[in-house]
Amino acid sequence: MTVERAAGTATATGSIHRLGAEAIAAIAAGEVVERPASVVKELVENAVDAGATEVLVVIEGGGIDRIEVIDDGQGIAADDLPLAVERHATSKLTSAEELPRLRTLGFRGEALASIGAAARLALVSRPPGAAEAHGLILEAGRPGSSFVAGGPAGTRVEVRDLFGETPARRKFLRSPATEQVEIRATLERLYLARPGVGLELRSADRELGRFPPARSVREAADRVFGPEFSVASFAVAADDGQGLAVSAQLSRPVLSTSGSQRLMVSVNGRSIVARALSSAIRQAYVDYLPRGRFPMGAVQLAVDPARVDVNVHPTKREVRFERERDVAEFLRSAVRRALREEPHAALRPAAGAPAASRAPTLVPGEAPSVAPQVLRSASPPAATADRQRQLGEATGETAVAPDARHPRLVLRASLFDLYWVAEGADELVLVDQHAASERVIFDHLLATGQLARQELVDPVRVELTARQSEVLRGHAEEVRKAGYTVEPFGGTSWRVLAVPAYRGRRIPADRLAGLLEEIGEGGRPTTPDGFEARTAATIACHAAVRGGERISAEEMGRILEQLYALPDAAYACPHGRPILIQLPRARLDSWFLRSRG
Repeated sequence: MTVERAAGTATATGSIHRLGAEAIAAIAAGEVVERPASVVKELVENAVDAGATEVLVVIEGGGIDRIEVIDDGQGIAADDLPLAVERHATSKLTSAEELPRLRTLGFRGEALASIGAAARLALVSRPPGAAEAHGLILEAGRPGSSFVAGGPAGTRVEVRDLFGETPARRKFLRSPATEQVEIRATLERLYLARPGVGLELRSADRELGRFPPARSVREAADRVFGPEFSVASFAVAADDGQGLAVSAQLSRPVLSTSGSQRLMVSVNGRSIVARALSSAIRQAYVDYLPRGRFPMGAVQLAVDPARVDVNVHPTKREVRFERERDVAEFLRSAVRRALREEPHAALRPAAGAPAASRAPTLVPGEAPSVAPQVLRSASPPAATADRQRQLGEATGETAVAPDARHPRLVLRASLFDLYWVAEGADELVLVDQHAASERVIFDHLLATGQLARQELVDPVRVELTARQSEVLRGHAEEVRKAGYTVEPFGGTSWRVLAVPAYRGRRIPADRLAGLLEEIGEGGRPTTPDGFEARTAATIACHAAVRGGERISAEEMGRILEQLYALPDAAYACPHGRPILIQLPRARLDSWFLRSRG
């Protein structure tokens, strides 16, 4: 009692009391109904649970003014209509013991009641065997009249004037155009989770999107993401034999976005937001995508329902996995394996790609508006065989021999002592010298654990800060693996007796301070995370050829040959920046409005 009085006095309302039914309904509506898209999500999921094969969504004013959802599902019996709009009344669950085995999308019994508390709702339904449809109206959560109506089998729900009774909430909605975009995105996520159900979105006067029933995740993803995705994507299929499986269609690295919004994940047919799973997929692309870029596509996970808790969020958009790290690692490995096995995964296939034939629009002073392509090529096509033969006979230039994964390249120039210009059979290739050198050294470190060292005839004295000196003492083993031999010289002065060396190239002693700074911060960020990988990335960065550092053509050739020789073709440095950029000859010709006859 003492605690209750203290709590009561601390509030502006005085003693503790029970909330009224309207306040409870309004709070519940706030949890479930955030914006028009959340209304659409709840109603479409109800339709899917009712066995619908086709669902039509009609909106006005971005769904703020009106949302109508019509399905061909099993309908609701007339006697059940009043219960359907009550909170915690559901046909999908009878006891708490059934929660771990749920396979339906809805189960809380809150959707219709919450929507009815936030808008004017009309519900009309007819089971297939019923002679007529029955309807019910709710006004701001209060049951209104019931009626008999004609109509096909299934259910129609109409929602008008969302948040009309709560203008404080309505003012936080975005513009109708923005809300319309979010509704379409919601339907895309629902469709990719359950592609067997056809969805259509219309406004009062036009079609806004149509997604007919699909037989596979690939077919559904092609319809959502368009023709460019369909020719630049690959499939993922894996099963751990213990109730965990994945089926996915993901973009090649040449198609990527700046966020994970176009990477749509579902679990047991439920569209979810799962940062851990999105991160795992991104980690699978570490050698193919720059940091900050994400693949796009659809990922369907099938999990034993007993291993996933779907009851952790009011809108059910988040779930909790048993041993989530194991699920994420399974997904990462499956995507990584499929990406590595996909022939030429990092290139956009030329055949049938509509975007390849479009000449980009150039604005004076701007770079071409085309996404660069990371190089991964096989043997040259027959059409370029003559040009390849000429490259093979080139003299006076540094040439890099081809292998099964790479074309032959001839190095032509170096720009700004940073970018190398190379010519392939039918493409121009630009190489970032620091990223290429860094990647080669990084993989060497992961394979061997250390760099070679070269003893200095004349030791070099370096001055370190107090913090750098502490890092040096605390991480002596990492410094030794980096190739340095260092001894105290009094105070914060140190003598460098040996420096790292890689393939005959000696790294300057003055890079030690920068190396210590990053080791002290836990190593340069890289993916996958881990101190060993971060430290290797840090060492590689400081040991690599730098931008602005002039090197010989022979050394350029050696670095590229070492890159080619890596067991797993790498196209990004340890920090995610691209190493090789390919510009096809046809792309250059299109920029200059030159046709090739």
